Amino acid sequence: MEKINKMLHIYKTADETIKGLGDYFVQTVKTVIQEKGSCSVVLSGGNSPKKLYELLALSDYGRQIDWDKIYFFFGDERYVPFNDPENNGNMVKKALFEPLMIPDANIFYINTAVPPEESAKKYSQRILSYFKNSPVRFDLILLGLGNNGHTASLFPHSPVLKEKKALVGAVYIEELSSYRITMTAAIINEAHAIAFLVYGDAKANAVHDVLEGEKDFETFPAQLIDPDDGVLHWFLDKDAAKNLTRKEY
Repeated sequence: MEKINKMLHIYKTADETIKGLGDYFVQTVKTVIQEKGSCSVVLSGGNSPKKLYELLALSDYGRQIDWDKIYFFFGDERYVPFNDPENNGNMVKKALFEPLMIPDANIFYINTAVPPEESAKKYSQRILSYFKNSPVRFDLILLGLGNNGHTASLFPHSPVLKEKKALVGAVYIEELSSYRITMTAAIINEAHAIAFLVYGDAKANAVHDVLEGEKDFETFPAQLIDPDDGVLHWFLDKDAAKNLTRKEY
């Protein structure tokens, strides 16, 4: 039988989609903190999640969570200086961390001041040091989806797609003429919960290809995100979901 670990949440508008994920984020984090005392969250970069972070920083959401008990990581990073507007860590710092006064000790930025391979290695070591002797399983990972079917910085036909053991890899993206540091699909799939946030008409083809297209991991890397022992959520607006023939999985 096909495993049922994939849930679609489809909303009318992008704002409703973001709110839906915001509510899920709060519920998930609160439950994990109650059960374990702390929660590990991996954040995504790019334009789509910025509005989510700004929403979570508002008082209606912010006061519901004990933010001091959340430890934040990043699924990927552009290989640019921290103060560059394109840096994911810098974006989240301004949108979420500073408004909520998140302690620096709770934030695991990806260091782009060292060579790419060293950056990936150091980030892997920081992740291992956080989990100590426990398995590396994040409580919640947030992901986005590119128009070309990539997620995190798992780009089509890039060598990191075949990585089975490493936690983090450095990859040169030919189409962007730049490096990215990214968590691998192997470690993402170990998470307890994964949530994609995708909205807008421009993402409709990619959503269809990833969820209902032929299995082709090299062409549509987001298909690699398929946890064996975790739950996978897709938060979509109707524009992003318009090409899907199935609205439930």
